Amino acid sequence: MSTNRSRTPIALAVPALLGVAFLLLPLLGILVRTEWSELGAHLTAAGTVEALRLSLIVSFCALGLSLLFGVPLAWLLARVPFPGKAFVRSLVLLPMVLPPTVGGVALLLAFGRRGLLGPWLEDTFGITLPFHTSGAVLAATFVAMPFLVISLEGALGGLRPRYEETAASLGASPLRVFFTVTLPMVAPGLVAGAALTWARALGEFGATITFAGNLPGTTQTLPLQVYLLLQDEPEAATSVSLLLLVIAMAVLIALRGRWTGSPAGGRPVRAAAAPAEPERATGTDPTSYAPVPYDPVSYEKGVAGPGDAVGDGARWALHAEVSGFDRLTLDAEPGTTIAVVGPNGAGKTTLLRALLGLTPRAHARLTLGDADVTDLAPHRRQVAWVPQDGALFPHLSALANTAYGLRARGVPRAEARAAAQAWLDRLGVGHLARRRPAQLSGGQAQRVALARALAARPRLLLLDEPLAALDQTTRAQVRHTLRGHLAAFGGVCLIVTHDPVEAVSLADRVLVLEDGRALQDASPAEVSRHPRSPWVARLLGRNAWPATASGAGGRLALAGGGSLLAADPVPAGAEVLAIIPPEAVAVHRERPGGSPRNVWPGTVREITASGSRLRVLVTSDQVPPLVAEITPQAAAELALADGAPVWTGVKATEVTVVTL
Repeated sequence: MSTNRSRTPIALAVPALLGVAFLLLPLLGILVRTEWSELGAHLTAAGTVEALRLSLIVSFCALGLSLLFGVPLAWLLARVPFPGKAFVRSLVLLPMVLPPTVGGVALLLAFGRRGLLGPWLEDTFGITLPFHTSGAVLAATFVAMPFLVISLEGALGGLRPRYEETAASLGASPLRVFFTVTLPMVAPGLVAGAALTWARALGEFGATITFAGNLPGTTQTLPLQVYLLLQDEPEAATSVSLLLLVIAMAVLIALRGRWTGSPAGGRPVRAAAAPAEPERATGTDPTSYAPVPYDPVSYEKGVAGPGDAVGDGARWALHAEVSGFDRLTLDAEPGTTIAVVGPNGAGKTTLLRALLGLTPRAHARLTLGDADVTDLAPHRRQVAWVPQDGALFPHLSALANTAYGLRARGVPRAEARAAAQAWLDRLGVGHLARRRPAQLSGGQAQRVALARALAARPRLLLLDEPLAALDQTTRAQVRHTLRGHLAAFGGVCLIVTHDPVEAVSLADRVLVLEDGRALQDASPAEVSRHPRSPWVARLLGRNAWPATASGAGGRLALAGGGSLLAADPVPAGAEVLAIIPPEAVAVHRERPGGSPRNVWPGTVREITASGSRLRVLVTSDQVPPLVAEITPQAAAELALADGAPVWTGVKATEVTVVTL
């Protein structure tokens, strides 16, 4: 068997190899011309040792200044939109393309004794930068700091803001978020940038000699020493050049090509050992899952941060007026759980982010209890959020993740970790407390994210499909635990879900969104009986056909063509939704007689199992697609299969008409 491999075009390969040779030959020249027998003597000469000592001082001081100014500058460029950002970024990159001697002249004209700031610095503080070690540091910082900024900005650009937003929702101030979440997650980019900055500062020559001069023991760094040795001792200059070459190559090899770094959470990777570990077991069944039972007494004795009321019956009603993409008013009494449903793009996540104060697409005037929190920053609203992907901090263990919100609110470390461990135990993942997110399965990570939000003791709890990553068995058990918590929760909880079971079992109300507007806000029973949205009707397993009442004996003109008869009369011209339960649809191989007033020919397009019954999708030229639910025995008797011609019938009394 032959394998076809793409061949590199000669027209590209030859110039590429010549380019490699062009870069390699000067390095080989240093290696070939080095007098290896005299290498030790050259490198230990008094002038070389002093220059090396000064170079290390200058380069590390330059690295410190670059970190002090460059890290905030990189964050500003990566995170904050402002006028003139392109100009500022060009200004940062300018020293990389500017000839170093020109940079030295520019520094001299800015900080020299006759420069813009030089006289003021000398008269006010007695500081003279030119021809001083501090001047060498300033010159090295000027040319080296761009390496740190572009490396760190690239890492910050690859870091999803959702981690920082989640930390803010848990009560962490912007500065705390920066030091405990942002910096640890972009550590590879920071380390890479710092290494490149230090190496560049160590090798700086042009700006240093122009601005700081070449004074032995004061500004004569190792590159300047090489320049002087070339005039009198070229062999020694070659040896010192080799030292600088080795240092530079060591830095590059250590970085292994990671010039811009990559945030720790940029590409989630699951550890090889994580996949299929059984949950904590009880009894003799290794696959059984037994979360710690919900205990409202222990919950009320839980840990809370400053300003939280624990065990005193504190209650927080919700009032929100949302404008922008979402346009609705939301009121809820304490202890209310609202399921937010709707098709993709309906504005469900936008609603949650508006309540958090995290999106410009929508604005919410938000009141929790008696407090208007509209103008408060996200970390001061006491609104906890579980995003769709959980957004666990990858550099923290499951326990530290769960304790994060409590620690952000000033709870002592031991207390916060004890409360976090209790929540992890309650959700059945307590035995995974020491693991990091990359070592957890998707379902385990989702439960840790849920525990983290619950442990923060918020006044408003926002859950964006919190159980989506769980298998059916675990989902049912976590749903039971969550329902127990919500029963004693003194605030309001909003749950975005596409699961009708979650909506019915967890929620007191169902809010149906469509195009950013509230289409329906009612109890689960009411929404189930009279859905006002085709999407919700289909979510609940019902056929839903938009129609217009013709006023002639309950006849409805379907939006997709055709007509339907309903038993209940509707005023002519009214826009309605005709709801047909799948179990009310009769399927026949021949045209039926008898009572059905709605009969249509069609073709079977799909048969799927739904519990102990089968759902049959039938398409027709006369009406929109129709789903029927029948028993497997009936399907066998009718010999149903994809493509089989059938007749469907629906009694007029089985059609529910909802006026829109």
